[in-house]
Amino acid sequence: MSTDNGHDLLPTAEWPLMVDLYELAMAQAYWAAQHDQVAVFSLFYRKQPPHRNYMLACGQQSVCRVIRDLHFTPAQIERLRQLEMFKPDFLAWLAEFRFSGDVRCLPEGTPVFAQEPFLEVEAPVIEAQLLESLVMNYVHLETLLASKAARIVQAAGERPVIDFGMRRMHGLDAAYRGVRAYKIAGLAGTSHILAGQDFGLPVRGTMAHSFIQSHDDELAAFQTYVRLYPGTTLLVDTYNTREAVDRIIQWLSTDPEAHISGIRLDSGDMAEQARYCRQRLDDAGFEHIRILASGGLDEYAIHAMNESGAPIDGFGVGTALGAASDSPTLDLAYKLTEYDGQPRMKNSPGKQSFPGAKQVFRQQDGSGQYAGDTIAGREEACDGTPLLIPTLRAGKLVPGAIASLDDSRRYCHEALHRLPEALLSLKDGGDYPVTISDHLQELQQATLMSLTGSSHSDP
Repeated sequence: MSTDNGHDLLPTAEWPLMVDLYELAMAQAYWAAQHDQVAVFSLFYRKQPPHRNYMLACGQQSVCRVIRDLHFTPAQIERLRQLEMFKPDFLAWLAEFRFSGDVRCLPEGTPVFAQEPFLEVEAPVIEAQLLESLVMNYVHLETLLASKAARIVQAAGERPVIDFGMRRMHGLDAAYRGVRAYKIAGLAGTSHILAGQDFGLPVRGTMAHSFIQSHDDELAAFQTYVRLYPGTTLLVDTYNTREAVDRIIQWLSTDPEAHISGIRLDSGDMAEQARYCRQRLDDAGFEHIRILASGGLDEYAIHAMNESGAPIDGFGVGTALGAASDSPTLDLAYKLTEYDGQPRMKNSPGKQSFPGAKQVFRQQDGSGQYAGDTIAGREEACDGTPLLIPTLRAGKLVPGAIASLDDSRRYCHEALHRLPEALLSLKDGGDYPVTISDHLQELQQATLMSLTGSSHSDP
């Protein structure tokens, strides 16, 4: 029987129960068999998703704070007891659970490619197994949103992009944590007050059509708003964009006390409307008034408007950004790669993994551009900069491992500009070389032989 506990939002204290049942069932089985040696789990995605030439790794270090603080409260232990499948001694062990292992992560805002670990967890296997769904969900969301945001920022060029996506995002948690990802990816602002303030992204907004519609006269609505918010941006397409702009020009020309900073277009042929509005505003001496566009925009629409020379100064993007609508999922996997010092792997068709703890090395050419990556064993020495850095050690955050959001934003901006130009295109198929080291390939074959007696995958 379900009960209404009065909570509409999931408090962070409830995150220990953000697990799939099989994780706790396996944890009890490990515990009962005293099968709890140190394991290494790797979080990665298997193949590049559609319409993405790279992904922007986000959330993998932030989730380490969640892991550090994870513990089961007496109320949560009681909820597990009610499932009638967990032994009292195991629940007593769970009540004392604290993560004691290590986590190595890519820095927030790192461009990442298929098979490259976002993070690796090294801990007693019960502890590492309990993190699976929580870590995957956390990284999946922020990586998808940061990756979409980076494409939109790239398409906009020097023009700012504002997040308008809260109302159509998949849950309030997504709308909140998405703003963190947007900041790292380079957005200029958000309409989300709480998240904007918490993550240090400027809070921006204009007005809705309903305010205009509630008045008998459009110009009266504008005047009321400007009296209260001098320097605001006015939404001009409720009825007729050209007539609205002409009324605004006439009013501003006769009222020196009135001041607006911009107008917003939200429908129709915005490039054509922007050209008309820009000409009329400039001719009237209002060159300072900016033109913003919103309404169903994505990176392709923004790119097309910029290519056409539309005089648009900034963009508000909602649904396409918040839902990552053209590529809304990532084939993330959290796989055991080592147990008790021995390599482990999966060999299922289409899902074969590489065993062992790993490191990713990123090479640069003579001009500082990224030239390729090598996925290698953790102890290998390879050319390039190692990307996975210790973030948790013995269950505690490594001092200085997690950069500030402002520093992560700067790092992300620089990293994206070091990618080959083809990867930053909106066209699919940019090729970035990722090499698996000889050692890892040999280890994969040797591991497969030792576990199955065969060096071939299933048909």
